[in-house]
Amino acid sequence: MKETYRIKYLEVRKNIKNKKILDQSIYQKVIDNKHIKNCQLILIYVSIADEIDTTNLIKYFLMNNKSVAVPKIIGDEMRFYYIENFDELKPGYFNILEPISNREVTDFNNCVSITPGICFSKDKYRLGYGKGFYDKFYKKHPNIYKIGLCYQECYLEDIPHNKHDIKVDEIIMT
Repeated sequence: MKETYRIKYLEVRKNIKNKKILDQSIYQKVIDNKHIKNCQLILIYVSIADEIDTTNLIKYFLMNNKSVAVPKIIGDEMRFYYIENFDELKPGYFNILEPISNREVTDFNNCVSITPGICFSKDKYRLGYGKGFYDKFYKKHPNIYKIGLCYQECYLEDIPHNKHDIKVDEIIMT
């Protein structure tokens, strides 16, 4: 069931019109968000393909006195490492840019996580790529405030989920 949704909404996302305008709208909502403004550390994925662009967000946070950490896959686990610029990233798992830094985040206080997803539901579940990295990470760190980024076309009444799936706290969308 989840795989059917993945296939369908990856295609929907691939065909989003005015992507740059929508990404800019989400960018503005993110930087204006009260949780973002009040936190010190931002955990954020480096966007690929048709995902909502996070490049400008990362640049903004780096230039505005936020600590920024991006995920790195090690075995079957996701960990976050601090970066200070894009030169500290290289292709890693599934050719996604990952940090080369060895400065691993160990203190997740005062932190917000920008969470990827193919689609999100009104009850704040997300459908990811199926490896469970974020769910496992959030299970270990339940107090992190989680924000999902979503195009309106990928925001659904309901999506399949199970007991291992962890909701986001907030969804920012177009």
